[in-house]
This record gives sequence, structure tokens and C-alpha cells, in this order.
Amino acid sequence: MSILFTPLSLRDLTLRNRLWVSPMCQYSAVDGVPQEWHHTHLAQFASGGAGLVIAEATAVSPEGRISPEDTGLWTDAQRDAWRPIVAAVRARGAVAGVQLAHAGRKASTWSPFSGHRGTVPVAEGGWQTAAPSAIAFEGFDEPIALDAAGIDRVVTDFGAAARRAVEAGFEVLEIHAAHGYLLHQFLSPLSNHRGDEYGGSLENRARLLLRVIDAVRDAAPAAPLLVRFSATDWAEGGWDADQTATVARWAADRGVDFFDISSGGLVAHQRITTGPGYQVDLAAHVARVAGVPVSAVGMIDDAAHAEKVVADGHALAVMAGREWLRDPHYGLRAAAELGADIDYWPKQYLRARA
Repeated sequence: MSILFTPLSLRDLTLRNRLWVSPMCQYSAVDGVPQEWHHTHLAQFASGGAGLVIAEATAVSPEGRISPEDTGLWTDAQRDAWRPIVAAVRARGAVAGVQLAHAGRKASTWSPFSGHRGTVPVAEGGWQTAAPSAIAFEGFDEPIALDAAGIDRVVTDFGAAARRAVEAGFEVLEIHAAHGYLLHQFLSPLSNHRGDEYGGSLENRARLLLRVIDAVRDAAPAAPLLVRFSATDWAEGGWDADQTATVARWAADRGVDFFDISSGGLVAHQRITTGPGYQVDLAAHVARVAGVPVSAVGMIDDAAHAEKVVADGHALAVMAGREWLRDPHYGLRAAAELGADIDYWPKQYLRARA
């Protein structure tokens, strides 16, 4: 019996398995509006057997976009464009989620397809970035430090985006507090040098994230809520797994149901040794120390490995990214390889079932 292909419940929602699709930026939106590409991209994973499909980092405000081509949820037009995409995922038996994000000092950057690197100039469609402190990410323009009013706007924007996400039909929401984006920037002492109530102590550095959680939970009281953390900056003096576990406990007390544990992205001088499952121990540490449910992610690219992560109790679910891009039917293939008897093979594909 495959544990990976047993259902998992989050609040009143049951996901058909524990092999999920990580949010993956596509840099293909127009004015924050998802396109036909996003429809095909996300729906194919549901046809391919995913339990949960989380749409890419979706900006809560125009200035929160990583690039000018990021998706958003700051307008009703964006919400309405998401609706048929969400419906297509649900029609194929998967649960649709969305990652709500603000890029902070890593915003206003060229997309990977542009042929350029660094910050997009204002004259070419870029904008002034903001962060906890006026400290640039290496190679990017210097951000301005958010004042109290700016911080309040961020909280309000997350709440409004969460409301639109639910109106669009998304059943799971994830707050992006990882990979060096705004909420992670506030959490880490490497990027947060503030002297007010949002800087210094761990409690202060976590204050914005906890306010965002409250705003999202108020806007979407019934939806399962995830937070994605980078469990370490992979840099001396930075954010680490013990701090992550502490803040995860606080977040759980505020109504967060599940934690998606990744790592890195805050500083260019990070030193990471990658390899299959290189972040699994971080997820297991947070789960053990904080007593919270977690998923693991990071080069978990075959069925047996994913099964072992869950069977060994390191995480309750596995997120995968690039393997789903290589094979949008990773879920069906993994079930066949593990001998899992699932009933959601598309009837059009049954002739290919092993």
C-alpha cells in the first residue's frame, strides 16, 4: 500500500494524494492577468494525477511582482481570468491552490526569457522596489525601506488578494515567506536591519508575517492555509531552521494549517550543497521541533524517493516542481511504479495504464 497515494485532509478538504505541484513562476502574464498558457500549464498536472496544484507566486500588488510578467490578484479582472483555470484543475480531480506573494527588494527584475539580468529600469516598465531596509540584493537596485504606512498597505494587499483568490475558486492559499522575497526579507537578520517594532528580535522580525496571516485568515476563514518558508539562508548569521520552527509554531497558533519547507534565496553569497532530497532534513526538523505538519521539496524526482520521504515520517506530503515540468503525468507514472491502485486515471488514457 503506497502512503504517497493515500488521501490527506486539510480542514474540511480532502486531497486525493500527497504528491503535489509546487508553485512555479511562468513569467507569461499580461498586466498580472494569467493567459491561456497558465490554463494548459496547470490543468495538465491535474490530468496527470496531482493531489494539489499550487499556482505560481501571484503578486498581491503591482509593485510586489518579481517581474512585469508575473500573475497577480490585485484586480477583479485578474480574479476573473483565474476562474476558468481553477475550474479546469478542479474538473480533473485535483485541488487548486495559489501562492500569494510580494517580492520586496527582488521585485522589478527582468524575466528569465528577456536576455537581461538585474532590475528593470522605470523607463522600461520597472518600478521602485521596497524592503524592510534599504539593502539591495546583489546586482539589483537599492530598495526603499518601508515605512509604517507601507507595511500596513502590504498587510491590506495580502488580505484583499486572499479574498479575490477565494472568489476565483482557489481552495487552498499559500503565503510566500521564502526564497528571499518580502516576508522572508523581514524574517532574516541579514536583510532586516530595522530599529523599530519590525526589526531586531525574532518576535519583531516575524511581526509582519503574523499580521499577514491574520489578514489572510480574516479574508478566507475556511480555506486551508499554508506558509512556505526557506528554513535556512545557507549563510552565516542568517535565518535558520530553529527560527523557522519557532515562527511556524506562532503561525500555527494564528490559524496556519500546513508548512511548505524550502530553503535559500535571500542572499547571493549563499552556499548550498544540492542533491536528491537535500531539503528533506530541514522539513523534518521543523516538523519535529514545532510539532506542525509539513511538506518536503527539492529534487525529489522519482516515485520511490517520494514514497520514502512520506513513509519514513519526514513529511506528510511531497512537493515537486521540475519533475512535473519534465513529465506532467508524474502522478500517474508514480502511482504505476508504486503499484498504487488509483481511480483517477483519465479514461482517455487508460490504454496506457501499466
